[in-house]
Amino acid sequence: MEEALEFPVLLRLIDERSIAFRAAVMSAPGLELKVPTCPEWTLLDLAQHLGAVHRNWAAIVSAGPGAAPPAESEPEVAGTAPREREPLLAWSAASTRLLLDALREAGPDRGCWTWWGRSQSPQTSGAVARHQLQEVTVHTYDAQITLGAPRPLPDTAALDGVEEFLSTCCAWTAPWPHEDAALDFHAAEGRSWRLTLSADGARTARLPAPGTMPAADLDVAYASARGTAAELVLAFYDRIPLDSLQLDGDLRLFDLLRDWDQE
Repeated sequence: MEEALEFPVLLRLIDERSIAFRAAVMSAPGLELKVPTCPEWTLLDLAQHLGAVHRNWAAIVSAGPGAAPPAESEPEVAGTAPREREPLLAWSAASTRLLLDALREAGPDRGCWTWWGRSQSPQTSGAVARHQLQEVTVHTYDAQITLGAPRPLPDTAALDGVEEFLSTCCAWTAPWPHEDAALDFHAAEGRSWRLTLSADGARTARLPAPGTMPAADLDVAYASARGTAAELVLAFYDRIPLDSLQLDGDLRLFDLLRDWDQE
């Protein structure tokens, strides 16, 4: 698989998406607005959550390698966040700075605890940065759609987001409890990935670009999903229905993958 986005690019995009998130919160008529893509949350809840996530991961990255995360939890941090707009936005900006400062200090290769320990993604600060880009990208979409004006996900973040989700949230070493299968995910921008499921677990790999190898040399997947990279990411995170993508093959496999208990 080709390399992910370079570390400085990840940090720049986290900063850019965080600024866009706060701009949406600033322009909202009120923080009590319900977030349609997170129906149990208001815009206030969403802003407190994202700031707490940034602070928690800053602490985790700063702590370095370990078998467990620092004791302070995300709900506890969110509970101490301001509730008025201006101090909340200042707190949010400070939260982002803490995360970015911790990541810069650690660099991309330093080990740290992560919840995805058995996945294909490494337990490093670089992988944290990669996942945090997706966290802030999706939550910026949440904030914007709350105002009725969602902006397209940046192409660079979305393309990396497809691969990051498959590697972090799907590619586990736990045995796949069903018959072996393969699912392909095709981005309209010209990039594709295959998730292979077997008793050895799940692995993801980027597929060759169209026309770079004979079709006969590439096995046919059991099922596939096709859309823009942004649509794939939003479907992965349940922001849009999966069936809004172009689906082919044994569609039952998507339900089995969603329900797979990897503990």
